[in-house]
Amino acid sequence: MKALTIARREVSSYFDLPIAYVVLPAFLILSGLYVFVLQPFFLVGRATLRPFFEFAPFIFTLFVPAITMRLFAEERRSGNLEVLLTWPVGDLALVIGKFLGAFALLALALALTLPFPLAVGAIGDLDWGPVIGGYLGLMLLGGAYLAIGLLVSALTHNQIIAFIGGFAVCFTLYVAGKALPLVPPALAPWLEAISFDRRFAGIARGVVDLRDVAFFVSAIAVGLGLCAEVLTARRWR
Repeated sequence: MKALTIARREVSSYFDLPIAYVVLPAFLILSGLYVFVLQPFFLVGRATLRPFFEFAPFIFTLFVPAITMRLFAEERRSGNLEVLLTWPVGDLALVIGKFLGAFALLALALALTLPFPLAVGAIGDLDWGPVIGGYLGLMLLGGAYLAIGLLVSALTHNQIIAFIGGFAVCFTLYVAGKALPLVPPALAPWLEAISFDRRFAGIARGVVDLRDVAFFVSAIAVGLGLCAEVLTARRWR
């Protein structure tokens, strides 16, 4: 319950500040332009939302750090973090609450893109299996990026550094799989194992492999756990 209270506080703060009103339209405009203008589905001769699911993992590397950059960095800069740490709530509950608040905004952004598949499905015979898998994959991928962004934000008091650091880590994990042809064969399996994009691609094809789901859930758990440890270390300084 305490985590949910913190989550509601964070959701409210997104709409009290310009963040939601900047990030959400930017995400929708960029995604819409890519799907319907730069990569129009009718050019491939069939109804598909594949361009959206190919583009979204990249745009998430920018979109997600923009959501998480202030969650702890701004609290540290303003001194509010010390106040939060005196609340009767555990560090993990505090982290989970902030994560759920950010995840709610991410889910809202994805919900606002639902007109994309509806529009494509109204024009052509859309295969809904990959669409459902793609949205599930984006929720898991976005959750993993959020956990990383939270961890980076907890390590600094500067929002800009939190954004750049979050983007750097998320983008590295995104391009890891794409760099496979350029690395020595001995290193390739390791890069493939940590590639967020390759894990997501399997789910987006409509093939929900439990190993990929477990990978993202584990990444979320590790990120949130490390973030809680950072707060605990700060509490006992």
